[in-house]
Amino acid sequence: MSFKKITLLLAGLSLSLLAMGQSAKNKGYVVVTDYLKADGKKDVSDAIQKIIDANPNRTIYFPDGVYVISKPINTPADPTKSVSLQLSNYAIIRAAEGWSHEEAMIRLGGKDPFNTIYVPGSNYYLDGGIIDGNGVATGISIDSGRETVVRNTSIKNTQVGIQINRGANNGSSDCDIHDVNIVGNKADNSVGVVVIGYDNTFSNMRIASIHYGFHIMSGGNSLRNIHPLYTSNGYESGEYATSCAFRDDANNNFYSYCYSDQFAIGFQSKGNHVVYSDCFCWWYSNKGGRHTAFKSTGKFNGVVSNMTVGFVKSSAAEENVVLDAAEDGGFGVFTNLYVTDLSTLTDHTYQKYMR
Repeated sequence: MSFKKITLLLAGLSLSLLAMGQSAKNKGYVVVTDYLKADGKKDVSDAIQKIIDANPNRTIYFPDGVYVISKPINTPADPTKSVSLQLSNYAIIRAAEGWSHEEAMIRLGGKDPFNTIYVPGSNYYLDGGIIDGNGVATGISIDSGRETVVRNTSIKNTQVGIQINRGANNGSSDCDIHDVNIVGNKADNSVGVVVIGYDNTFSNMRIASIHYGFHIMSGGNSLRNIHPLYTSNGYESGEYATSCAFRDDANNNFYSYCYSDQFAIGFQSKGNHVVYSDCFCWWYSNKGGRHTAFKSTGKFNGVVSNMTVGFVKSSAAEENVVLDAAEDGGFGVFTNLYVTDLSTLTDHTYQKYMR
């Protein structure tokens, strides 16, 4: 390509970015590249935090580019100070080399905690873009507030994709996460989503390269159309045996059309009351030795309806189990359970819970 063509191409790109920035300004957004460079070279943590602190009740817009941060970015939960973060589709916020913070890269409601849904400004969000944990960081956390939203975002290379901490409403975080894709760092303790606060909704999510898709420690959560995939390499090392798509350590959570793909354990509970409807587990290889659709570390008290379980033809060493309950006598129930090939099953404990 000639020098002239390259020059024209760069000029066109500059005009395009300028037009996007102008469009954002026309909407009243604060455009961060008016104050810093998104070239992926310089740490812009302090510059971004300064923009957030200086622009209460504004939408902060990140054009395409790479924004390297060496410390967590905190947005206020106080509705008089809150901001929304709007990332262009190819805006990348990346953890710097040597990231060593326990806190997430982006902490929504990470400062000025507040508990209200009545004051304008309580409904802040993070929308779009790419959050890159550089193999070590937690991507996003929700630390306070009541109506926090994360949507249309891609989270890559993280130890933990999203962590929902205890919220300001007596522990309820009351947040909405939807249309989010997460790719972890393939570590044996990596998690797509950790849920500590109560009363959240999750929908339309794909999660890969993690050991646990969801780890839920609170109640009142609703999950719909969530698809964790086991894509790590732990089959031979023994790590695979504890991999789990949905680990639920609480009561009164609700799963609808949630799909476990190739994990050793599809759904795990502690013997609590959890409702599963129209969900399914699938294995497309015999790797890993033991495949379990439902595991209860206590009595089985789940309510499971319209469940599909698909095992591949087992080898002599394979164990394919619909239900593994540590204690007998639970009040759980399976209705309309469909196993794609009954000849693959090596245990039939689940039959006593069929209704």
